[in-house]
Amino acid sequence: MWRKLFSRNNKLNYTVNDANQLDPDNIPAHIAIIMDGNGRWAKKRGLPRTLGHRAGVEALRGIVKAATKIGVQILTVYAFSTENWKRPASEVDLLMQLFSEYLDNEIDELDNNGVQIRFIGKTDELAETLQKKMAEAEQRTGCNIGLILNIAVNYGGRAEVIRAVRDIAQQVLAKKMLIEEITEQSIKTHLYTCDLPDPDLVIRTSGDLRLSNFLLWQSAYSELWFTDSNWPDFRAEHLIQAIANYQLRERRFGGLKNPK
Repeated sequence: MWRKLFSRNNKLNYTVNDANQLDPDNIPAHIAIIMDGNGRWAKKRGLPRTLGHRAGVEALRGIVKAATKIGVQILTVYAFSTENWKRPASEVDLLMQLFSEYLDNEIDELDNNGVQIRFIGKTDELAETLQKKMAEAEQRTGCNIGLILNIAVNYGGRAEVIRAVRDIAQQVLAKKMLIEEITEQSIKTHLYTCDLPDPDLVIRTSGDLRLSNFLLWQSAYSELWFTDSNWPDFRAEHLIQAIANYQLRERRFGGLKNPK
């Protein structure tokens, strides 16, 4: 039932693979992606999981370029969750190494293409050397006016909401804010994405039909698109297909388009 309801969108407009066929006036401003399936991609090929993660980095490189070309304004990718610490230490160490390598290898091209890099999550819990690289990347690209690339590292949607609630509680205790002033907007101002619009479209690869603690507050009215393709196989044509399907949908945000 649920698989039919949500659908992986393999049939709806799935022949669209050229960005020129998209409606340029209806490109989602903010796309969020749960990059899932690196391990499954590797296992399917009889390769170690490490190579799956490296292939995932290559896929991200291509999608950042495609999103920029299509005209997406904000791309938020789920790179490492607060729950991923449960994985074997060797795999966690590799993922952290890949984050570091990604910044070393991609920062020049990203900067030259006007991409602004941001990191969201509990980054203060990461290794100091990685924190330094992340801060340098944010500072270097902070004035760029192209695609905003949000990389969620040590991120959890529930942890983000808890952080916001604690910040607001501190303001109330300090008598800087009244309880009556707590609204959706005031909560939003305490989220990592406080200055950005919520995602219009959330994409998940690798076949699972869940958000996995990703942007729980922000995705309340996001359109969802699922694909069985593992993340390393995700290409520009998949992104175009997702956007094409998004453009077929009627977004009402809980209301009616033409109420009688």
